[in-house]
Amino acid sequence: MISQLSWKIGGQQGEGVESTDRIFSTALNRLGYYLYGYRHFSSRIKGGHTNNKIRISTQPIRAISDDLDILVAFDQESIDLNAPELRPGGVVVADAKFKPELPEGIDARLFAVPITAIAEELGTSLMKNMVASGASWALLGLPLEVFNQAVEEEFGRKGPAIVEKNVEAVKRGAEFVLGQAGGPLEAFALEPADGKQKLFMIGNEAIGLGTVAAGCRLMSAYPITPASEIMEYLIKKLPKFGGTVVQTEDEIAAVTMAIGANYAGVRTMTASAGPGLSLMMEAIGLAGMTEQPLVIVDTQRGGPSTGLPTKQEQSDLNAMVYGTHGEIPKVVIAPASIEDCFYDTVEAFNIAEEYQVPVILMTDLQLSLGKQSCEPLDYDRIEIRRGKLQRELPELEPNVLFKRYELTEDGVSPRSLPGDKGGLHHVTGVEHDETGRPSENALNRKRMMDKRLGKLANLLIPEAIRVDVPQERPDILIVGMGSTGGTIEEARTRLERDGASTGQIQIRQIHPFPAEQLAPYLEAAGTVIVLENNATAQLAAQIKLHCGRADKIRSLLKYDGNPFLPSEVYEASKEMSQIGHI
Repeated sequence: MISQLSWKIGGQQGEGVESTDRIFSTALNRLGYYLYGYRHFSSRIKGGHTNNKIRISTQPIRAISDDLDILVAFDQESIDLNAPELRPGGVVVADAKFKPELPEGIDARLFAVPITAIAEELGTSLMKNMVASGASWALLGLPLEVFNQAVEEEFGRKGPAIVEKNVEAVKRGAEFVLGQAGGPLEAFALEPADGKQKLFMIGNEAIGLGTVAAGCRLMSAYPITPASEIMEYLIKKLPKFGGTVVQTEDEIAAVTMAIGANYAGVRTMTASAGPGLSLMMEAIGLAGMTEQPLVIVDTQRGGPSTGLPTKQEQSDLNAMVYGTHGEIPKVVIAPASIEDCFYDTVEAFNIAEEYQVPVILMTDLQLSLGKQSCEPLDYDRIEIRRGKLQRELPELEPNVLFKRYELTEDGVSPRSLPGDKGGLHHVTGVEHDETGRPSENALNRKRMMDKRLGKLANLLIPEAIRVDVPQERPDILIVGMGSTGGTIEEARTRLERDGASTGQIQIRQIHPFPAEQLAPYLEAAGTVIVLENNATAQLAAQIKLHCGRADKIRSLLKYDGNPFLPSEVYEASKEMSQIGHI
């Protein structure tokens, strides 16, 4: 028996690839397996090749696999594009309708199943995805009743007749392929899972859940890939807690509405991707000048312009850190896991209010949309901190205003809400004095700038850098951000087998940069490899700027729209480290 395998389904967008993957993975989750998914999809509504890949394991996993065990193909293009991933002895389950053929040189076993024909016999070709998934499930020798439960959950709202037909489609697909194969394939028999059901979600759903838990009651946003699922999640959830989602006409309206709602005292957020973030820049400056809390999620994708809207990239770092005219304090946090997406979202709201600054939560497409297992979340960890928000204030003397922008030792001023007695003050986007009245006085300007820019001097989020460095002076230290953590872990395992000592750091606080925490690890390591999905080494540039040691830093970059594979990181690390015994 084996402890893990990878399964992929491919076809044209709109053929049911997504629903097949969803049911297949739901059934595996029911059995207690750990899962990690990757979606390759086209930037159009219908048509264009799409595939979903799931890695299945009895142990926790946080990376896509280098190879492929089972491919389910709805067309020849899916075979041609994805068969090279198949490991020797892999399996292809394909629709007999298109007379499937394996490309030359592919060592795999092909099962041509009359997927469409069986579905049409049952009344509609739409059920071909159930025939195909039933066939591949049967080859694994897993209990069919568990799969049928997932089918019932997917189609139950359409009535028992539809459920029954889909269950029959699964059964027929399973029976046909088992007849061809002579029973389940022993080489693909998975070891039993622990039976404990895990949470199974995408990062966007975890961010949505964290938004609700943080006390946010309004999301203003404009749909954009790969951020839209946050909006879709909150459309369903926020009304249950007295909140709402407003789809605005564009991202400029979304961010300014969020600023206004935060000014009124409602915890509010918006979410977008690179093009939307670009449109928000002027408003982010407004939030910085008026010292309004603001939470923005940037789910990075391939750019520039429309770029690769459905592909992986981490190229917005400079925009998040430096974007906005003038100089304002802001915070950029980079979750590295599904769990981080939840907890960091709550922390983003707290920091935004405690320091009265914009906070940008930086994810990437793979973390946003890659569905994966995670352990149960600890809601006892949730704490809502509102900083210096003051609701009960002494009455003001006649013609006296509340010092909303008071110069304080920590740089954070008291905050009141509109309508609060004793809290009357001006709010303006121009430079102002302590009460908010416009002021061009040179001394006042310097004091206000120093106050704003100094407020983050001591900010350090929990695990600003996540460190796994077992040895004091590792040969290789690999540094990453976002969704790259699991891939680095697997590459390190292979490097350790080759005799190298390794360490790993995920940088989670991108700005203000945690230089003091990171520098000692850079100093101690032999070679530092910075891994990122962009072409200009933006994370490495931040490290060199704040920590130095450019002499030992090497950049490992990938910007073709795909996530790193563990094998790519392993091979590149060997070459870059130049360690003789590897």
